[in-house]
Amino acid sequence: MLTIVSDLFLTDAFLIKGQVENKYARLSQMLDEYQRYFIKVRDATLIDLNSRERIQTPLVHVNLSEILVAHEFLDSTTDTRLAQMAQTEGVKQNRVRVFYTGNLNVEIAGNVRPGSYEADDKRTRRFFVMTDPEVRGMNLDGDRDLETLKRLDWGILNKTRLSYIYDFSG
Repeated sequence: MLTIVSDLFLTDAFLIKGQVENKYARLSQMLDEYQRYFIKVRDATLIDLNSRERIQTPLVHVNLSEILVAHEFLDSTTDTRLAQMAQTEGVKQNRVRVFYTGNLNVEIAGNVRPGSYEADDKRTRRFFVMTDPEVRGMNLDGDRDLETLKRLDWGILNKTRLSYIYDFSG
């Protein structure tokens, strides 16, 4: 059976790939306004970040508070919203390094809209977008799914799970 993976979630225990059930908008918007505690992911594969063992299941419920980073794979040739996200020329972006602490300490460096990680940000509530993310703090080499985290053009970060932020803009 061929499964098309459209969504990716990084927690401090697993990399989860599959398809969000009943997705009604772009993943960044859906995560930010979702009213339930758990999001359903169909045809899911969970990759243990320590042992790299895989669990395949037709359905997994993922607690939103466990998500560190999410990503939605899009067809960039036909998606106008993705094209708009990619156009950062002339838009102020701050270079930041964010840190998540827990079972696995993760550092992600990249570019964000100024203040997007703050609670009083008017555009986002729980999640914000980072472009050109660089994931550090875990061994991603030698596993094709984990290596995907090295090639992301953008990621959706959970601001409620952030432990530390170093904003290079001051």
